Amino acid sequence: MLQRIQSVWLLLASICSFATLRFPFYMGTDKTGIPSSTLDATDHFLLIIFTIAIGVTTLLTIFLFKNRGIQIKFIAGSMVLECVLIILYYNYSGQFTEGHFVVTSIFHLFILLFLFLAIRGIIHDNKIVKESNRLR
Repeated sequence: MLQRIQSVWLLLASICSFATLRFPFYMGTDKTGIPSSTLDATDHFLLIIFTIAIGVTTLLTIFLFKNRGIQIKFIAGSMVLECVLIILYYNYSGQFTEGHFVVTSIFHLFILLFLFLAIRGIIHDNKIVKESNRLR
């Protein structure tokens, strides 16, 4: 299970997803004039739901190592959820009059990268299994 590289990528994606619950995505002055306001996952219910769903799904996908087809579907679903989450963050950042993205917002790009690398590893495993079946 953990000797496969895609399990490491999925674990890193899950860690990054749960880390985004703690760290902000955007910082600036909100419409009420409060300076140094931050936008993080705990500010809106949808952000919490999507973040936890991505973290739990990627963590549970590690244990589906016997069924690579379902693993690929779960990871693809997590990638779609992550893209929707990034769009939601971008929309919610419109509530600020001025501000900037925080360095920790890069965690979301890391999650997409780790999920892509996990799918690549699973496809590589499928290729090896098909080649070994052909040789039998």
